[in-house]
Amino acid sequence: MRLSNLTEVTTSPGRQRASIQLCTEQLGFRLIAEATDLEVSARKMSPFERPSLSSWLRCPDEYDAIVWSHVDRAARSVVHMSELIEWGQKHATTLIFGMPEEQRLVVTPQVDGDAIRRCMNLAYAAEQETRAISARLASTHEVLRATGRYGGGLVPFGYKKAPHPSGVGWCLAPDPETVAIVRAIVDDVHSGLSLVTIARKLEAAGVPVPRDRHAQLQGRPMGGRRHGRDFERFRWTAGSLSKILRTPTLRGHRVHRGKTVRDAEGSPVLIGPPLLAEEEFQALQGILDTRSNGIHPKRRETSLLIGVAYCAGCSGRMYFATRKAYAYGDYVCRASARGTTCPAPAAVRADWLDDYTVGRYREVFATDGVVTREQLLRDGVRVTVTKGQSGGGPDRLAGPDTSRLTFTLGERPETRQHN
Repeated sequence: MRLSNLTEVTTSPGRQRASIQLCTEQLGFRLIAEATDLEVSARKMSPFERPSLSSWLRCPDEYDAIVWSHVDRAARSVVHMSELIEWGQKHATTLIFGMPEEQRLVVTPQVDGDAIRRCMNLAYAAEQETRAISARLASTHEVLRATGRYGGGLVPFGYKKAPHPSGVGWCLAPDPETVAIVRAIVDDVHSGLSLVTIARKLEAAGVPVPRDRHAQLQGRPMGGRRHGRDFERFRWTAGSLSKILRTPTLRGHRVHRGKTVRDAEGSPVLIGPPLLAEEEFQALQGILDTRSNGIHPKRRETSLLIGVAYCAGCSGRMYFATRKAYAYGDYVCRASARGTTCPAPAAVRADWLDDYTVGRYREVFATDGVVTREQLLRDGVRVTVTKGQSGGGPDRLAGPDTSRLTFTLGERPETRQHN
């Protein structure tokens, strides 16, 4: 079974199940399992990518046939239908489309050309129907955007669906639970925390990402399939945080393709009350602009702790090193680059060491302002890093082992901070 949009009032899954059971009985098969993909679009996702069905397509020796209630439940694309028929022939599996009983279509591995042509014609008709529906939906959503109404889809983080004041349709209203989270994220940005660090805090607190929160509000389970993998819940990243903090939706604006929708007079179309005042939003963008070249901390030209971070093994400076396929890098001992050998070369995640150093500096100087490399050097700050233990595990992902770190000012050592 498959359904693109699941609502509380739909009976389509029940109708599909009844059709499949009837078809199975009449053809003399025994039903052994049910693959159900709800809220899965056949236009966007082939049968081999669907969470439930794909797992069965990978083990064709366990059954003789697959039954759908109709062709469009299997495929809404000529390409996808062609792939499915080729798969059935390769693995000697019969494909059955119940449809109205008098039009039932059974595609055996030895099927003739007429049955295949009929399959392809039905898939083509479903593909054309999908395009027509998409065009109508695009036109409808354009009207909804122009009037500030909510037309469905992922609700922006910080909001929830609410009746439109006109009494017709829906708009968005602040969601008290996630509004508090948005405010806390903004406060953390102002305090100097990196987006990676904030994402780690949200993960530790078990805060659901926007997609999972949307599922909660609709009474559906969190998680899903992404990039070919199944997740019980999705994780916060610097990228997901950046999307939330950069969107004009925080000002209550209707947004389409990342841009504010404007009326005929050029004024923003509002879809709900703003979460941030205009001045707050612009101040937030200013901070993000100065710290970021996208979503990653801008440390490549001059990292914050060059001349501040030192390796305990050789007393030499530590330097920033990037990590392939990661948004963050590390501070590492570079004794080998200096032509020497360090007996215990240290390394630590750069954003962790930056946050630790900035936090200790603010404690010592009782300040909450932005901390620059020039200030750290001027005040003689030195952070010494001891080599850590090898291996991994959950504890290694929670943050830095501060027992490895020593914070000093000039020649005066400060108290070492432990876990």
